[in-house]
Amino acid sequence: MRRFVVSLVLAAVVTTSAAAQQRKRVAVVNFDYATVRSSVAAIYGTDQDIGKGIADLIVEKLVASGKYSVIERKALDKILGEQNLSNSDRADSNSAARIGRVLGVDAIIMGSITQFGRDDKSTGVGGGALSRVTGTFGLGGVKHTEAKAVVGISARMVNTDTAEIVATAKGVGESTRKGTSLLGAGGGSVVGGAGGGMTSQNFANTILGEAVNASVDQLCFQLDQQSGRLVARAVVIDGLVADSTGGTVVLNVGSRKGLKVGDRLEVRRKIRDVRDPATGKILRSIADRVGEVVITEVDEQSAVGRYTGTTPAKVGDMVSNH
Repeated sequence: MRRFVVSLVLAAVVTTSAAAQQRKRVAVVNFDYATVRSSVAAIYGTDQDIGKGIADLIVEKLVASGKYSVIERKALDKILGEQNLSNSDRADSNSAARIGRVLGVDAIIMGSITQFGRDDKSTGVGGGALSRVTGTFGLGGVKHTEAKAVVGISARMVNTDTAEIVATAKGVGESTRKGTSLLGAGGGSVVGGAGGGMTSQNFANTILGEAVNASVDQLCFQLDQQSGRLVARAVVIDGLVADSTGGTVVLNVGSRKGLKVGDRLEVRRKIRDVRDPATGKILRSIADRVGEVVITEVDEQSAVGRYTGTTPAKVGDMVSNH
């Protein structure tokens, strides 16, 4: 019985590991909201980056679903800052693919907010008529106000190797309440802007928050359903140790080759080359394994990692993931 239980546990570990490896790595950039900017300013009294708020919500939903491995927001912001791309550049598929290759992800999810605001209805009832609100006759008339929030978003998933759009998704959310405002009757206003407040429960309880979450739920469900369209990149890492100090090594390969934080690479030291006796061409190199490096920092062309091994790493040692 014990062997059977152990076998089940091992099988579960292998299955979980395999599932984790099959998840595609994606990054979500801020959504464009140029078409609804005036509506946003009217609602909040000033311009707010609702594109960042929508992107943050999508990240939360995708992480919760488990279909994708989503890169950290800090890493994305760092690369975007270094690339110094305008918002229009970021919306371009080729630019998005370039950003994705630097990050070492399989795809970039980008999109725009097409609707964001109110669609209110007000029904007036004249004096002496039967009010549909109170069910009684009134002398001065009765006004019934219904606040309705509508939010529409669209997204596309761009393959970072080909810049091809491999999936698209749309979401439209609506919420209606009587006698209230878009940001009232449930959580008050989102002070300081939508960008940072959209993930809060305070905002979620408003009718605008309900519409936003409904639209994001629809969009993420569609992206989850299309996850099979994205082929994970087969990443093969081959590089060299460029510097070694104590237990820290610097490598001459980085995110451009698909390397990412957390990767484990084997460190080998060449013993000799085997040459073709007829041509003198090197057929293969014979190397011994001397240790392992775990990547802690990555930029486009280099990486830093923690080294452990039987002997200190040297400049020129070979590193690989195969």
